[in-house]
Amino acid sequence: LYVATNNHVFEGANSLTVTFANDDTVSAEIKGTDPSTDLAVVKVALSSIKDDTMSEIKVATLGSSDTLKVGESCIAIGNALGYGQSVTTGVVSALNRAIASDGSQNVQMGTDTEVNTFIQTDAAINPGNSGGALLNIHGEVIGINSNKIGGSTVEGMGYAIPISDAKPIIENLMTKQTRLKVNEDSKGYLGITGIDVVAEYSEIYGMPQGVYVSSVTEGTGAAQAGLVKGDIITALNGEEIKSMEELKNELSYYAAGTTVELTIMQGSPTGYQAKTVQVTLGSAPIQQQ
Repeated sequence: LYVATNNHVFEGANSLTVTFANDDTVSAEIKGTDPSTDLAVVKVALSSIKDDTMSEIKVATLGSSDTLKVGESCIAIGNALGYGQSVTTGVVSALNRAIASDGSQNVQMGTDTEVNTFIQTDAAINPGNSGGALLNIHGEVIGINSNKIGGSTVEGMGYAIPISDAKPIIENLMTKQTRLKVNEDSKGYLGITGIDVVAEYSEIYGMPQGVYVSSVTEGTGAAQAGLVKGDIITALNGEEIKSMEELKNELSYYAAGTTVELTIMQGSPTGYQAKTVQVTLGSAPIQQQ
């Protein structure tokens, strides 16, 4: 059973559970995430769902956000403030509302800012509504609510990811291999220290955005793979890396002894050149007492 939600709902979590309408709770796994659009898919094994619970589950019918008109009625479903299932109503206030990936509505053109467009509604969307469905009057899903965007300084302005934009991303995430984080004792390490190359520095200094390798520990997997100070890590096994936090999160899925593929950018007289290297992860260094 697949459940679509927001990535920020469980970002950084080590374990997941899903609670159904009859209050039955089962374990779940992350199937795939897309932080840039704040979308994610969670997988629940059918074998873990009781028959009486399964009989209560209804598969959502997806509508189209492409045909929406301003002023249409809509319904937001969620778990507002964690009190339990909640329903709020309103209208579609605006379409294609541009909001930056950091949640800011003040989008400055020409600044290389990642911008997504959203459905704006005056249906109340509060903490706990994130990942819930925005429905039309026919009960079809037209958006996925997100409390992360828009801020809390105004009233009557909630936002949802348009379902027509979300659907192909969700379908792609459903095909990804299910991953589980490994135990802290088994977690693999590259053997580097790194500094974020944020978008601002990337633009000023002409450096790729990613993790700048500030040092490499001798004898580690990174050193054996040829990484050196000055390399910039931009992806791990095809997953884009823009910060040290993202790199550490990706590494949390791989045990020591696993070989991963890093995409790095290396400086040259003609600029940065992309290169892929295979790195066998090591164990955490033993702390001296």
